[in-house]
Parts: sequence; C-alpha cells; structure tokens
Amino acid sequence: MSRLSTVPSIRRAAGPAIALAAALGLAACGQGAETTGDAASDSARPETPKPQLPTEAEKVAMLASLPAPYNEGDLENGRRAFARCRSCHTITPSGPNMTGPNLYGVFGSAAGAREKYSYSHAMRTAGFTWDAETLDHWLQNPRSFLPGNKMSFAGLPDATDRRDIIAFLKVETGFKPQGG
Repeated sequence: MSRLSTVPSIRRAAGPAIALAAALGLAACGQGAETTGDAASDSARPETPKPQLPTEAEKVAMLASLPAPYNEGDLENGRRAFARCRSCHTITPSGPNMTGPNLYGVFGSAAGAREKYSYSHAMRTAGFTWDAETLDHWLQNPRSFLPGNKMSFAGLPDATDRRDIIAFLKVETGFKPQGG
C-alpha cells in the first residue's frame, strides 16, 4: 500500500480522538459547557473577584502619598532592585510562598506570622511588626539584623536601592496608609 493511501484512514481514525480531546479541553476551561437554561441560576453563580491592580497614575499617586523618604522613591529602580528578591518571594495577592514567604500585605504584619510558611525559630519569635524602617534595616543585612534567620540573602548596602525597593513594595503589595 502506498504511503498516500494510508493518510485518509489515519485521518478517519484520528478524527474522533481529536474531537474528543478538543471537547475535553473546552470543558476543562469552562467553555462549551452546557448551561441550565435558567439565566437567573447561571448568573447567581458566585464569581471570584479579581483584584484590581492599580494603574500607573494610581501608583504615582500612591508613591506621592508615602512618608519621606519613600515618597521620592524611584519605582522603576525599585522594580529592578527587587528582581534579586523574585527568586525567593512573590508579591501578588494570594501568591505562593517560595523559598521565602509571599510579601503581599507585609507592611503592618507580624514577623514570622504568615500562614503556610515554615519560618526559622528566630523569625517566629522575633516579636516585631514589619514597617518601612524595620525592612530597611533587614534589607541592609538580614544576618546581623536577626541572627539565626534562614534568609540567605547577603544584604543590600545601597540606601537608595533599599528606599526604592520599600517604595516599590508599598505600592505593589496592597499597603494602605493609616487613616486611608
């Protein structure tokens, strides 16, 4: 049998398998699923609201509302400097913990208290709350700031980079100034 004569038989055999795979794929992502036909019950299904990310204009306004010196931070430099932290930390709402904990909402939270993250004994018993000044000292040299913690980052000696990272984190991690 020639090679060309087997192609139609392969297409006939593969056709139903491809159609089944496509239908399963669409059903898995919620497309192609049948509705109940009752618009009221279909619309009553609760949808998980997606967090509204701030626009660039809102970020600039948030930066301007921060206390000095963070209100003069460079968000782009903060984003670039934070790239060193991204291998261990996420900063998104409900983001996963990695080697380090998710930092979304870090400001105002107790050290060593994030759920579902295994902290060192030193961090669990540190007894402080994260604020800009504490984070600045931490970023400068985590090992000397809190001996016995498990963070392997050597520190960030440049004060401008620390200021910019803190400003970036305040803008990107849901920080709400007191009274607002």
